[in-house]
Amino acid sequence: MPEYCVTGGTGFIAAYLVKSLLERGHKVRTTVRDPVLKQVGFLWELNGAKDRLKIMKADLLLEGSFDEAIEGVDGVFHTASPVLVPYDTNIQENLIDPCIKGTLNVLNSCKKASSLKRVVLTSSCSSIRYRYDVQQVSPLNESHWSDPNYCKDYNLWYAYAKTIAEQEAWKVAEKSGIDLVVVNPSFVVGPLLAPQPTSTLLLILAVITGRKGEYPNTTVGFVHIDDVVSAHILAMEENNASGRLVCSSSVAHWSEIIEMLKAKYPSYPYENKCSSQEGDNNPHSMDSSKIIKLGLPPLRTLDQMFDDCIKSFQEKGFL
Repeated sequence: MPEYCVTGGTGFIAAYLVKSLLERGHKVRTTVRDPVLKQVGFLWELNGAKDRLKIMKADLLLEGSFDEAIEGVDGVFHTASPVLVPYDTNIQENLIDPCIKGTLNVLNSCKKASSLKRVVLTSSCSSIRYRYDVQQVSPLNESHWSDPNYCKDYNLWYAYAKTIAEQEAWKVAEKSGIDLVVVNPSFVVGPLLAPQPTSTLLLILAVITGRKGEYPNTTVGFVHIDDVVSAHILAMEENNASGRLVCSSSVAHWSEIIEMLKAKYPSYPYENKCSSQEGDNNPHSMDSSKIIKLGLPPLRTLDQMFDDCIKSFQEKGFL
C-alpha cells in the first residue's frame, strides 16, 4: 500500500484528501505550519488517523522544511497554497511568495526523496481562464494558460500566483525528471469537514448571509469537493494520467448562483449588489473531458454541490 504526503492538511481540498486516503487504507503524512494548534485537531478524528496519520510541521517559505515529510513516501500531493484574504494589503508576502516559493520548496524536497514515484500539484482553473481572448478560445482546456499581464492589469493576484507557480513547477519537473501531474479545479464547493469554514466556503457563507456588502462580479466554473478529491487520487494512481487535468463542472456568474439558491432557500438575506471589479466576469466554458476519459465519474451538478454545502452549514450552525 503506497504511503502519501499531503501538504497543507487543514485546507479544504487537503483535509478531504487526507480523509479519503485514510479510508482507502493508506499511511498518510500531512504538513501544517503548527501541529499543536487546535485547528488541526479535527484531522485526528478521521477514521484511521490514530494508526496511520502523521501530522508534521513545515513552512512553505522555509527551504528544506518539507524534506522530512517527503523522504520515504511514494507520492506527494502538493495542495498547500494561500488564498488571499480580502483587505490584505501585503499581497507579495502573504500570497505570491508562499504560492510560488512554496511550490518550488516542495518540489526541491521531492527532488531529494529516494522512493518518490509521482507528485500531484493542485493548481487551478485560475491558471487557465484569465486571458484577453478567453471568449474566442473557449471551451478552455489543458492547452490554455492565463496571461500574467492580464492578471496584473486587473489585480487578479491569486490567478497570477497560481499561474507562475504552475509554470515554475513544470520547469523543475522537466529538469529533474519528477513525474508531475497537475489538477486544475475550478471554484470548489461542498460540505464542511473542518470545524470552521475555509476560504471558498467563507465566501459562499458571506454571499448567503449578506455580510460582504456585495457579491463577486465573477463568472467561474464550480466543482464538488468529492469530484476534486477523486480527480487527485486518479491523477496519482492512474498510470496513464499525465500533464494537466481540468476539473470543472458548470460555469456560472455569481448572480445566477444567488438566483438558484434564493429559489430553494428563500429565507436568507443574500447579497443583492454586484461588485464593480472588472476582468473576472468573462463568459467561458471549461472542458473536463480529459479527466473524465481517465475514469472520473460524471461531475456533480451546481444543485448537488450547493445543497451539500448549505446543508452542512445548517447542521454546523453557520446558517
